Amino acid sequence: MELMQLNATDKKISDQPAIKKLLSRMPEEVASSFTDEQLTHLLTAVGSRSWGKHKVDFRGTFKLPFYQWRFYYVLLAGRNYRELSRQERRMSILITTVVSSLFLMFSAGLGLLILYLVKSALGIDLFPGFSLGIWGWFKETFL
Repeated sequence: MELMQLNATDKKISDQPAIKKLLSRMPEEVASSFTDEQLTHLLTAVGSRSWGKHKVDFRGTFKLPFYQWRFYYVLLAGRNYRELSRQERRMSILITTVVSSLFLMFSAGLGLLILYLVKSALGIDLFPGFSLGIWGWFKETFL
């Protein structure tokens, strides 16, 4: 989540490029009639859709009581349509490889555990006199 503050020492809301562009398309008497709070809400409403459509688009503003600053938050999630840079592609491949490897190792381990439990439940003894102790623990805990 992104959090930003707007206060009197920051740029005035009317100096924001999106607001300037919006106000320039209005008659002067209408453009000068907006308060800073109204301009902030206009910026949120107009500026928010320039990113496109997202599956998760959670935006809002809030003002803390007895505090002069307003805060806004943005949580966006969805498919990335941007062209990735070379470094981003490499990182994506690395992360995909690591996650896939971890998933395969976990799946293989779980599969072997299930096979071992089935073998033990059927009473099959591959190495006479040797046990890992997993079947005994499983029977005590779950059966």
